[in-house]
Amino acid sequence: MHKKNRHNQGYNFTALVKAHPDLLQFIIKNQYNNQDTIDFANPQAVKALNLSLLKSEYHVKFWDIPDGYLCPAIPGRVDYIHHLQDLLAATPKTLLPNKTPINVLDIGTGASCIYPILGQREYDWHFVASDVDPISIKVAKHIISADKSLNRNINCRLQPNSNHIFNGIIAEDEFYHLTICNPPFHSSLAEASKGTTRKIKNLNKGNHSSKNQDKTLNFGGQKAELWCPGGELAFIGKMIKESKAYQKQVLWFTCLVSKKDHLSKLKLSLKKSDAKQIKVIDMAQGQKISRFIAWSFYDIN
Repeated sequence: MHKKNRHNQGYNFTALVKAHPDLLQFIIKNQYNNQDTIDFANPQAVKALNLSLLKSEYHVKFWDIPDGYLCPAIPGRVDYIHHLQDLLAATPKTLLPNKTPINVLDIGTGASCIYPILGQREYDWHFVASDVDPISIKVAKHIISADKSLNRNINCRLQPNSNHIFNGIIAEDEFYHLTICNPPFHSSLAEASKGTTRKIKNLNKGNHSSKNQDKTLNFGGQKAELWCPGGELAFIGKMIKESKAYQKQVLWFTCLVSKKDHLSKLKLSLKKSDAKQIKVIDMAQGQKISRFIAWSFYDIN
């Protein structure tokens, strides 16, 4: 994990239960090391863990999402935020005026609105949080409205056309220092279901749980969150094509890439689009390696 990630040392369940006592009922023992953990296949347990983390570490008192929506793992999500800050720190100051707030666009924010919440709390960034799903936007607005500082710094917008990414969201007079995105990476519902089942199986190795393990979609996720025609490669490809029209309004476009094999094609697309800067930034969370691709049409050097 990033050195600034406050979850580097794992979960302090004593502190988490103190912040949110409802978590206690979900704590179980890992059979390999006898450490406290939860059943990550149980969406209620994951939701309780997230609320505990948000309360204890980020001073967010209210956070709730409907059943069936993606419940994000906070340590991995905040890692992306810290690496984005590093990207900005390495950017010439002439492109980052001191008194200007950092403006960030989150593509596909989901009902959880997790990236804007974490980015606002860690770095006081200003966000526009967009999504194609009206329910996600409604829930995100409800979460944000419960906290004054979040409500002041996060603006939720519905993308009216699912064929568009930036078009319809970025206004003519707006400038963003960053765009961020956790894209849908499956190409079909069947593929998404298979991937979710595999993820749950891997996460629950060593956990004692009496619950029924046939919970293939308990990780949650609506269609727009988990899959789209052509999967991740097609989605990011569309993002690259659209980004050219907004090259003067965005300093750094970024997007998570789950499949390393996609990087060569994405880099080629970016070169064809005349991007002046292309970076791939690796992130490690335990044994898991993830990454995001970043590009800019500004002459960063």
